[in-house]
Amino acid sequence: MAKDCQYCGTSIFIPESGAIVFNPEHIKEVVKQFPLPLAHESEEAYVFHYHSQAELKASIEVLFKTSTPDYWAHILNTKTSQSLPISIQHLYERISKPELAAIIHDGNFNAHLQPIVDMKENRIFGYESLLRTENQIVAPGKLFEYAQRSGMQSMLDQKARRAAVKAKSDLLPPGQKIFINFLPSTIYVPEFCLQHTFQIVEEFNIDPSDVVFEVVETEKIKDVDHLKSILDTYKSSGMKVALDDVGAGYSTLEMLNLLQPDFLKIDRSYIQNCHTSPEKQAFLYKVMDRAKQIGIKVLAEGIETRDEWNWLHALGVNYGQGYFIGRPEAVPEKELILP
Repeated sequence: MAKDCQYCGTSIFIPESGAIVFNPEHIKEVVKQFPLPLAHESEEAYVFHYHSQAELKASIEVLFKTSTPDYWAHILNTKTSQSLPISIQHLYERISKPELAAIIHDGNFNAHLQPIVDMKENRIFGYESLLRTENQIVAPGKLFEYAQRSGMQSMLDQKARRAAVKAKSDLLPPGQKIFINFLPSTIYVPEFCLQHTFQIVEEFNIDPSDVVFEVVETEKIKDVDHLKSILDTYKSSGMKVALDDVGAGYSTLEMLNLLQPDFLKIDRSYIQNCHTSPEKQAFLYKVMDRAKQIGIKVLAEGIETRDEWNWLHALGVNYGQGYFIGRPEAVPEKELILP
């Protein structure tokens, strides 16, 4: 738990000078080749001092020459005696690209909002919050990839949620939903890890029922019971939940019965040219049938043409999202007129 929870910590910066401490039980032979000067050796620890981050980075690179390290160390700030536990892989990423670590740590990004429309009533139902760095200096995908490599997924996930809730408070009226992506892999104990989220919603005085948390990367989730616990924790606090990537293993009737999401989001790969593809149409008919049996609303994302919209509307899809409807904007239009 300690190693996992440190990802949410408030400090991600590596001291300009200090010491790195290894447990010799795991890497005794490797440490003997470490280029930094050995300051202390005992049965419990090997301590190496460094005088600059460049020196530390060059020394860490030595550990990658034979294999990819999978062990942890401690970075010691010798001026304050503070110690940061961190994996060697995460340490290397953070000292290699400190500018990306700083963007995440400082929250130098904001939420852009993409409209979601009630297809029957042809009105705005809500918006999905999509992360954008300030001045668009880093692509969102690149930032999330870096967060994963550097062990900063939880920190980025938390700060992105705050940006989304703030955008809801600043820009959207009561009753309009805000869809917020979240990574289940960053939530270890739902009752504990989600308290930060619930506090944000309360801080901005948002009706919990206006908040929809949307699972991303569902195809990679193997612990279904853990996912159910997360969704149940959100719902017990009055919030809604959406299951993304329907068709990647989570669209069976049994799975939907177990997870009981409020919304299903159909991946854009099934929406593109759905009006001309019998295979996609067969899949969409099946999803709609299953959703109706359980009472789940269906949202089609990635609608880009009038033909796709018309076919999905005739099918009875509840909600639509995509460039045909509107692109993500920092400040969304007050009224939406479809082309």
